[in-house]
Amino acid sequence: MTWQEIYQSKLTTADEAIKLIHDNDKIVVGFGCGEPLHIERALESHYKEYKNVEIINMLTLVESPWSADELKGHIKLNTLFASKSTRAAINSGNSEFTTSHFYEIPDIIENYICPRVSVVMVSPPDEHGYVSFGTNVDYAKGTTDHCEVVIAQVNKYMPRTFGNAIKHVRDFTCFVEHDEPLPEVLSGEVSAVDMEIGKYCAQLINDGDCLQLGIGSIPNAVCLQLTDKKDLGLHSELVGDGVVPLLESGVINNKKKQTNKGRTVLGAAFGSKILCDYINNNPSVELHPIDYVNNPIEIAKNDNMVSINSCLQVDLLGQVVSDTIGLSQFSAVGGQVDFVRGATMSKGGRSIIAMPSTARGGTVSRIVPIITEGSAVTTPRNDVNYVVTEYGIAQLKGKTLKERTKALIRIAHPAFRLQLMLEYKKRFGEEPFTDEEIKTLKDLVIEKIQNERERITASIESKIEKIKSKN
Repeated sequence: MTWQEIYQSKLTTADEAIKLIHDNDKIVVGFGCGEPLHIERALESHYKEYKNVEIINMLTLVESPWSADELKGHIKLNTLFASKSTRAAINSGNSEFTTSHFYEIPDIIENYICPRVSVVMVSPPDEHGYVSFGTNVDYAKGTTDHCEVVIAQVNKYMPRTFGNAIKHVRDFTCFVEHDEPLPEVLSGEVSAVDMEIGKYCAQLINDGDCLQLGIGSIPNAVCLQLTDKKDLGLHSELVGDGVVPLLESGVINNKKKQTNKGRTVLGAAFGSKILCDYINNNPSVELHPIDYVNNPIEIAKNDNMVSINSCLQVDLLGQVVSDTIGLSQFSAVGGQVDFVRGATMSKGGRSIIAMPSTARGGTVSRIVPIITEGSAVTTPRNDVNYVVTEYGIAQLKGKTLKERTKALIRIAHPAFRLQLMLEYKKRFGEEPFTDEEIKTLKDLVIEKIQNERERITASIESKIEKIKSKN
């Protein structure tokens, strides 16, 4: 049979495809921009026909239906990443959460969770009968190798990507053709605080470095500060739209990489149509399974690897909390530890934890004497190198406990520094700073306040001028 004949013989509808799912099945589905929503909607609409079915996924960008009360006993969710739409269900016990380092997730799924069914989204087949996993190779492609039943939503909006991202139509159980725009992660506004953090991160990045950036406002702010750099590389579990201008301009050209030279390497793409259009049929971008992309040993093969990750809280020992708030699950470990350790093992590598100094509108310090009770440490203190806030850079590797504490106090928000200094004195029986050091800290605060005042004044004056010009 030709590949066209094979493909046609496997075409079906979503309602027919889900008949391959049995009671008590475990179903692993693609996530993020590659979530097969059409097939999921069909399963949701027929939920009464199933008993004790388990959905396994990660970050979802849409409202998740799997935690609704009426689905109890029929379909339940076991996720490896707490999303906005799943946090409440996880923390109430209506949904399950499985924790793991990202690079280990393919092994966790295959050898511990053991799903029977894989549901993914792919591009239409090319002239040779190969479909592409597009935005999401991560764990999705690997599940199609070992699951008994493999159902694929074929979507013309899914970009065709290279690397280890393709599979022949013969290797799928069935196909459901349904075109719909992919879920998107929009860049959003980059704040003045984000820009300050990005500026300090950029100071730690040199020409020729290889980067891991992630998604969100801080990575986007970092990208905006890198336009004057040269010959950067990119090896990242996922990226957003912020990297596209750097790739198009040649700031990121991957010339200095030791592995996949000349190629951007990703596990997933988490952006809008801007990013999808860039990676589509682009041979300079390769997507690979996450157990390769996030393997610390593979990461470390590139010299001068720089990882940039965010967090929720850092204590005065340098312990980093990124995925929990007390006993509540907020997100997941993801690839933070994978890349922190990979960058540390890299020749000339550096790892950066970047965050705003406060949360909840400035009422809570992210640098704390003791992490919130019940929170899980994401990155141990021995792994942490640089911590960055809008107030500067704290370098922790090789520092004593006293030196670590002082460095973190210096980059804490001024409103919380007195409390942290009192904690230092309580722990170590001495004042943390000399009078001259305190004066320097005060001068820094005054400078920051003046700069912010000037920025706000300029913004107001600009708006006034625009109003006047309209009138």
